[in-house]
Amino acid sequence: MEFRDYYKVIGVARDATADEIRKAYRKLARKYHPDVSKEPDADERMKEINEAYAVLSDTEKRAAYDQLGSGYQPGQDFRPPPGWDSGFEFSGAGPSAGEAADFSDFFAELFGRMNGGGGHHFHQAGGGFRSHGEDHHAKVMLDLEDAFHGATRQVGLRVPKLGADGRIELESRTLNVKIPKGVREGQFIRLAGQGSPGIGGGPAGDLLLEIHFKPHGRFRVDGRDLHLTLPVTPWEAALGAVVPVRLPDSSLKVRIPEGSQSGRQLRVRGKGIPGSAPGDLLIDIQVVMPPADTPKARELYETMARELAFDPREALGA
Repeated sequence: MEFRDYYKVIGVARDATADEIRKAYRKLARKYHPDVSKEPDADERMKEINEAYAVLSDTEKRAAYDQLGSGYQPGQDFRPPPGWDSGFEFSGAGPSAGEAADFSDFFAELFGRMNGGGGHHFHQAGGGFRSHGEDHHAKVMLDLEDAFHGATRQVGLRVPKLGADGRIELESRTLNVKIPKGVREGQFIRLAGQGSPGIGGGPAGDLLLEIHFKPHGRFRVDGRDLHLTLPVTPWEAALGAVVPVRLPDSSLKVRIPEGSQSGRQLRVRGKGIPGSAPGDLLIDIQVVMPPADTPKARELYETMARELAFDPREALGA
């Protein structure tokens, strides 16, 4: 996926005001709109311009996009960093189906799932209208251990606003959030009344917190399953062994079958993230060779080379 510099597409500085962005877009639209333009690449250029404007004219999308920084070049191979939009509070229902179809993979990756809230819900009461406030959406990053124990965490959120000078400002707020035991990646926690205020006396919207886990030093999360790469010695792999494994909430002993090779996967059922149907622990064995960095170690390796009739390349016909 290629990085897109929306500021260069529109032709404005990164600190441009909303009015400057609007004026630059209108100028480009007059030049490249397919109905009037004679430029050979007008249709493609207009798609790029519309995509850039859809981001930079939207206070929330622009604030999130700015978090990626300016260190990327247009066309550079790009993957968004984990949690790049964590802590941003968004409103609305996200991009339309038309935007998702017309815009690039870059746009879809960044913003296709950004907004999870809903719009206003109108009700007629006594001849007037009142509206349920918009739901808001934010992604939060938790420690994997919180899913095993449950916790109450302070969550800091940033709400993008357009200032009086036409530039983006970030308002901050902090909430105490109860994290239930067994929470999983992608799950939503709903905080009632923490969204936009209602209209005409209607109730406030809700805040939907989308749960993601911070990268862990040992485990990779897949749904409720945990993946672990377990280093073992050559003699443990060859002879079999029982080795300890530390989990986020406990520890267990895992039997390494005799004759195991690197890449062999073991499954320990029920030792993943807890739940009504708990996940599993999947262990990928990695045989690690000790270094031949002492005379004794070299002597042992030389003895193995002489006395073991073993050719790992025999199947290749070498």
